[in-house]
Amino acid sequence: MTIQLRQICLVARELEPVIQDLTDILGINRCYVDPGVGKFGLENTLMPVGVNFLEVVAPVEENTAGGRYLDRRKGDGGYMVITQADSRETQQAVRQNALDNGVRVAYEAERGDWNLCQLHPGDMQAAFLEIESDAENDFTGNWHPVGGKGWEDKVKQDVTVDWTGVELQHKDPVSLAELWGNVTGLPVTRDGSELRIDLNNATLRFVEETDGRGPGLSGIDVKVADRDHILNAARERGCYVSDDQVDICGVHWYLS
Repeated sequence: MTIQLRQICLVARELEPVIQDLTDILGINRCYVDPGVGKFGLENTLMPVGVNFLEVVAPVEENTAGGRYLDRRKGDGGYMVITQADSRETQQAVRQNALDNGVRVAYEAERGDWNLCQLHPGDMQAAFLEIESDAENDFTGNWHPVGGKGWEDKVKQDVTVDWTGVELQHKDPVSLAELWGNVTGLPVTRDGSELRIDLNNATLRFVEETDGRGPGLSGIDVKVADRDHILNAARERGCYVSDDQVDICGVHWYLS
């Protein structure tokens, strides 16, 4: 049973300024606009981070789930943890785990050999958890949310290489970690004071909420190749926090 962190979705009031921050500071490229998010009253842009993807969505209509999430978390921030399973059996096992733990399916779709299942952020307590499966389940290749293939020439890793983790915050990180462990079917381990779940390519870290924004996807750990570029660009765009952290779209980006 293997689960890849294939995509992270952020939500913003305005799309373009955030995309400019991300591409300029992290040194990544745009690769795809998904017209399918329009039915949710959103617009989006995706960018590859290594062989995985960063997405930003923004509401273009009133009374959208994305807009309500922005209100609840008091501004831009993390929105979805989107994963790819190694098989349809793994994907369906996670779906059943969710139901067994009182977590609602917020949305699901099946289109040919592709199946996606989004788990309700209220029940998951910090973010949407989405798990997908298709006929290939290729963790380095085909990915339906960016149209399958054709994105490979947009990969740029001379500044930001890849992500290594996601930070999820809650007033009770122990119960949050237990819930996500029960749903994913993966063990929760402790690293010092920090609880974690290891996916195939990244770690989910569970920390105590201290910023008054409520539970949510609060940070992303990234491996970088050109820290100076990131820090200089962050200073220019008002996103610099320290030599180890920049804040973009209401999310802490921890540099390693």
